[in-house]
Amino acid sequence: MNRREFVSRLAAATALAGVAPAAVAAEGRRVALVIGNGAYRNVPALLNPPNDASDIAAALKRLGFTVTLATNAGFDDMRRGLIALGRDAAGADMAAVYFAGHGMEINGENWLIPVDAEMKRDTDAANEAINLQSVMLQVSNTTSLGLVILDACRNNPFAAKMKRSIATRAAPANGLGRIEPVGNVLVAYAARDGTTALDGDARNSPFAAALLRNIETPGVEVTFMFRNVRDDVMEATRNEQQPFVYGSLSRKAIYLAGRPTAGAEASPLPAVVSPAPAQTPTIDPALVGTWEIMMPSGRGQSRWIWQITGDGTYRFHAEPQRSARPHEGTITAANGRWTLHATRGLSGYSDGGAYEIHDALAVITGKLGTGAWKRSAE
Repeated sequence: MNRREFVSRLAAATALAGVAPAAVAAEGRRVALVIGNGAYRNVPALLNPPNDASDIAAALKRLGFTVTLATNAGFDDMRRGLIALGRDAAGADMAAVYFAGHGMEINGENWLIPVDAEMKRDTDAANEAINLQSVMLQVSNTTSLGLVILDACRNNPFAAKMKRSIATRAAPANGLGRIEPVGNVLVAYAARDGTTALDGDARNSPFAAALLRNIETPGVEVTFMFRNVRDDVMEATRNEQQPFVYGSLSRKAIYLAGRPTAGAEASPLPAVVSPAPAQTPTIDPALVGTWEIMMPSGRGQSRWIWQITGDGTYRFHAEPQRSARPHEGTITAANGRWTLHATRGLSGYSDGGAYEIHDALAVITGKLGTGAWKRSAE
C-alpha cells in the first residue's frame, strides 16, 4: 500500500467512526489571520499567494476558525491584523497565522514582507517588514496550539537590491533562518531554513496545494499531518523542496479536523505509567501482530516495523536500520491504553499512551505524537 492509499484508508476509517469536520466546533474557540501578498510594488509580483491565502482561509473556516483574510497587505494592514489576532488569541484554544509571499532572513532575524516595502537597506526591515518573532508571540497565549504557517521562502528579489549598512554584517540569506519556538507554538516552513520554495505554475504553490489536501483530513494529529504535507511536497517537486516544522509540543494529541473517534479525549498522557506485572501481561488481542508505518528520514522514507506478541513482549526494527535503533522489551495494552519498556537495544527506554483499532489500522499516541500504523503481512 502506498502512502496516499494509507491516508485515504485512515480518513475512511475515521469517517466510519463518526468523525466530521464540523465536530471541531466543539473543541474550543479558534482564530486565524491569513495573508497572501502577491502584488508587490517595488519588485516583480507573485501570482499564487492571493489564491493560496483565499483557499487556506476557506479551509480554516470549515475547521471552525474565525478567519481574517488579507490579500496584498501593506505594512499597516499586517501590523493591525496581528495586533487584533493577538487580542483574540488570548485564551483561545487555537490561533493560527498563514502567510504567503516574500520573506527573508537578515542578520539572524526573519521578516515577512508587506507589498509596500522598499527594503533598500538591511536596517529598513525594522520599519518596513514584520518580524517573525512578533508573529509567534501573537499566537502564544492559547490553551492548546499556536500555529504559524509560512509559504514565504521564495527566491527574494529584495535581497539582491539591498544595501548593507555595516560592511561586516551578514548579507541576507536564501529563504528563512532556523528558529526555536517555545511553549505551545509550532512553525511550519514551506522549505527548510536556508532553502527556497517554489511558487509553482498552477493555482496554488506546491506547499499550499499539499496543505489543502491534508489539513481537513479527520483523525490525523497535527504533527503527523505536516509529515504528510512534507511527503506530498517532496514528491511534487522531485525532492527539490523539503518543508520543515519547528517547535516542540507536549504529548497531548492535537487535531485540526476532529479526533479519531467521536468523543475521544485528547488529554495529556500520564507523566508516569506503571506497567502490569511481568508474570501477568495484559494484551488486547486486537493489537497482537505486526504493524508498520512509513516515516520521513534524512534520505527519503524509512519503514518502521513493530511486532507485538500475545505473551506481553515486542520487537521493533526499521528499514533501513540506520533510521531508528532496533529494540525489544515488554508491553501491556488494554482498554485503549498501552505501556512499553525496552529490555534490549535502548537501555532505560519506556513509552506509553493511547491506542485505537480500526480494522487493519491502529491510531497510536505516544512520546513521538500520534501515528497511524497499518497491519503488516509479515
